[in-house]
Amino acid sequence: MKLSKKIFFTVTVVTVCAGLYAQEQKVQKKDGSNSNAKSETSVENEYLNDMDGTVILTLAQSEEYDNKLVALQYLETSVEKGNTSDEVVAALDQLAGEGISTQTRKNGRLMNNYPDIRRQACLLLGKIGGEHSKNTLKNIALADNEPSVQAAAIKSLGDIGINANDEVTEAIAYANLRNRVLNPTSSMAFEVLNAFEKLSANTQNKKAMIDEISHIAADSHYNSAVRKHALDILKNMKTDSSDTSSTKKSSTQPEPAVSTDTNNAN
Repeated sequence: MKLSKKIFFTVTVVTVCAGLYAQEQKVQKKDGSNSNAKSETSVENEYLNDMDGTVILTLAQSEEYDNKLVALQYLETSVEKGNTSDEVVAALDQLAGEGISTQTRKNGRLMNNYPDIRRQACLLLGKIGGEHSKNTLKNIALADNEPSVQAAAIKSLGDIGINANDEVTEAIAYANLRNRVLNPTSSMAFEVLNAFEKLSANTQNKKAMIDEISHIAADSHYNSAVRKHALDILKNMKTDSSDTSSTKKSSTQPEPAVSTDTNNAN
């Protein structure tokens, strides 16, 4: 009899525990919370969101490559969350010019030439946008010697869309001229074409733009897809130009003269 009571008690305890565990699992699935299974990624994201801008800037200014990578991770999270503080922008300026506008040398050797860092910083500046980012990116497009970095800066310039007095399209045209003479690169030419296409409506004098697009279309150093893209843009520009001139001509065409001969009228 005592044995039966012990068995019954054991079974009851196991059943209750199993029920409580199942109920806990249902609650966790229902509200999506699970403290035991919280991912390291979410913990890291919460930490990144709380990172002070001054700390990010300090990491960006560090001489260590790994610190700059960490700064980029923080900056990407900050930009995605809409944080465009002065410290965030200053950190991106620092990283976009790493090895170009700011150089660290040892025995005459450049120690901080990090094109991958510069490229990612240029893309993030494009997401921030604005006059300051435009100026930084324009300088990078003109000064950098890595096509991948130039391509990122040019892409971001096209995304921002600011082109007062054609300064951006002329800078892009010059950057592409230098690249195609020294080291024609299809990936950079593709971003040049896309940027020109986006900025075309905001360009008053399209000569420099059309010259570079024409060179890309005719240069066999570029792959066929890029050359075709250049031809398509030229055709669209020609169509837009002819449509504009036709509209202008029709709008300025004089109306037929109306006879005011009073003798005939009588």
